[in-house]
Amino acid sequence: MTKTAHTAGRRPGAHPAVPPAPAPPPATGRRRRRPTDQVRAHAFLLGGLLCFALFSWYPAIRAVVIAFQTYTPGSPPAWAGTANFTRVLHDPEFTAAWRNTLAFTLLALLLGFAVPFLLALVLNELRHARAFFRIVVYLPVMIPPVVSALLWKWFYDPGAGLANETLRLLHLPTSNWTNGTGTALVSLVLVATWANMGGTVLVYLAALQSIPGELYEAAELDGAGLLQRVRHVTVPQTRFVILMLMLLQIIATMQVFTEPFVITGGGPENATVTVLYLIYKYAFLYNDFGGACALSVMLLVLLGAFSAGYLRLTRSEGDA
Repeated sequence: MTKTAHTAGRRPGAHPAVPPAPAPPPATGRRRRRPTDQVRAHAFLLGGLLCFALFSWYPAIRAVVIAFQTYTPGSPPAWAGTANFTRVLHDPEFTAAWRNTLAFTLLALLLGFAVPFLLALVLNELRHARAFFRIVVYLPVMIPPVVSALLWKWFYDPGAGLANETLRLLHLPTSNWTNGTGTALVSLVLVATWANMGGTVLVYLAALQSIPGELYEAAELDGAGLLQRVRHVTVPQTRFVILMLMLLQIIATMQVFTEPFVITGGGPENATVTVLYLIYKYAFLYNDFGGACALSVMLLVLLGAFSAGYLRLTRSEGDA
């Protein structure tokens, strides 16, 4: 009787009735607090925007205004028009500063752009002690820039510096390093490359590890050697990262300041005076904030125009 009662009303071969899905739980306190969470999130966002506005955007806008004024701390500013730009353009150090900055940027691209990529390729091929060598490569980035510059200043000392002492032990001719007009700028490029390449190497390494291994296997089956695999697989797959890091490096090297300021002081004979170091001299040595801001605006316009053109060119090449 029990079996008949349970099966009555069900057609032969029919599946058992599926119980209805449970009703969704009532709205939790989290949903009720969602507007409050949004207000809190916007409050944190507003705090970040205020910090940027106060410490980044306002000084930049203020510098553009001062560039057209005669400004001395403690006295009211007076409108000067383009007089600051004219005075800066006729400064003998202006040409030397731009020449040194452009030369520093080109040398940094030759050394500081190729070396990190090669180091990333080597680290990517390591099978043992990967973490150790990554730490070794990134260690200079963790050293404060001024401390790093002071270490290299002692290293380059023509008398008892480690560089010349090593050359003497090897019975090789010594060098004046940062004290020679022909070697000072190259010496600073080596310092900047050593101090800043760690982050670039890690970015390259992350890009290399994201390349599918099947591409290298297919290239090997086609008989491609190491250089051919790098040319036809590695470089195309990391093209976007290479282009962006090149842009960031050009912008950074055009604003080099710490190495000339700490190691050479702009010398010898203005051989290492850069644009940013000249801005510092105008503001804090000549007490000419109008000229310093005028030079800053020139640098801003140049880098902005270069960045816009670079991005437009690389985008058009990528679309093609």
